[in-house]
Amino acid sequence: MTAPVSFGEALRVWARIGLLSFGGPAGQIALMHKELVERLHWIDEERFLHALNYCTLLPGPEAQQLATYIGWLMHKTRGGLAAGLFFVLPGFAAILVLSILYATLRDVPAIAAVFFGLKAAVLAVVVEAVLRIGKRALKGWSHIAIAAIAFIAIFFFEVPFPWVVLAAGLGGLAISAVLPASKAPEQSSGEASRTSVIAAMAAEGALEHTKPSRARFIRVLAVCSALWVAPIALLAALFGRESVFVTEATFFSQAAVVTFGGAYSVLAYIAQQAVEVYGWLQPGEMLDGLGLAETTPGPLIMVVQFVGFLGGYRFPGGLSPLAAGVLGSVITVWVTFVPCFLWIFLGGPYVEALRGNKAARAALSAITAAVVGVVLNLSIWFAVHVIFRAVAEQHVGPLRLLVPDLATFEPASAVLAAGAMLAMLWFKVDMPKTLLGCALLGAAWRLAVG
Repeated sequence: MTAPVSFGEALRVWARIGLLSFGGPAGQIALMHKELVERLHWIDEERFLHALNYCTLLPGPEAQQLATYIGWLMHKTRGGLAAGLFFVLPGFAAILVLSILYATLRDVPAIAAVFFGLKAAVLAVVVEAVLRIGKRALKGWSHIAIAAIAFIAIFFFEVPFPWVVLAAGLGGLAISAVLPASKAPEQSSGEASRTSVIAAMAAEGALEHTKPSRARFIRVLAVCSALWVAPIALLAALFGRESVFVTEATFFSQAAVVTFGGAYSVLAYIAQQAVEVYGWLQPGEMLDGLGLAETTPGPLIMVVQFVGFLGGYRFPGGLSPLAAGVLGSVITVWVTFVPCFLWIFLGGPYVEALRGNKAARAALSAITAAVVGVVLNLSIWFAVHVIFRAVAEQHVGPLRLLVPDLATFEPASAVLAAGAMLAMLWFKVDMPKTLLGCALLGAAWRLAVG
């Protein structure tokens, strides 16, 4: 008989995962799979992948939402809150400190030199993410085709990601209707003989909280909506509807709803709006923020905290720049992650009810494949902005092309990025060591050449 897991024991595991959750969504999902599926046997492979496909479909960070989902399965709402919050809090504290240092010390040559190296390493991290996510998500020619179409649609035609999601899901349904269902991977005798904790809970009738309920649906929607909206209303009353804090809360609330595919798929959109529309960031600072998010635990979407901090710092209103930056940071994180809990607590019971449904599984798998194309789009976007100081957009009919200014080529960035890719992909150097190495080499180069 599989022993139950106490809430206290679960807290310790979620805290450990939160502190070790480096490496972006690919690394974080791999960490959870190793800990929760292979080592602790809390959840079986099939249920883990079913939950992952749903979380990939959602707007927001899929790894954090996957942790929330598994925590909810095991210990109801308090388990989901604990898992999700422990996934966020270590990174929140780290990025807040680093954002303060960035805003106050960035003009120091040594600090600027370190960020020069980090930008090149970030490119290698994103490229590795394409390969790792692709290896997991692309399970046949149909998934490869979906990923390719998604990339072309977003990169060349700027098709909004929600439409890509819808088309991928419909494509997955159509493919499932004409192709036979794929066989489930065979389990080893050791795997088959070990029942997961959640499977044992289901057998004992301890998963009643996962059953869909209209009353529960209404209650969750009301509570989470109030938690989402109330701080925005309070900020509007205190600072005015035109304040940077209300603008940030509104913008990142919209981003939490309409941007899909995890952090990698939303960064280009957020960077463009933050630089060109609101003036919160200067060109190139988004890559600095991503470098901070890559070097700290937690979801990569925590880069929005950096954006929120700089927006408040530069437009403080009646507050001091530092206080405004902290407030902008807090409200940005709040409106980014309250929706993440809403999607899980609201949709989880219905997703559980769809387990084993061939059509739903096919649609979710196709959407996961489309995300590979989105991440590839981001990797190319980052590549041209890291290696060239100036990049223009040109439109030829419906086609959008990125055209770098060859005179602004950065050979040092190209060499650092190539070295980082070689280290991570060929020599299997882990991400923290690669980031540290690039930061030191980049700093040495910039300080040497002045």
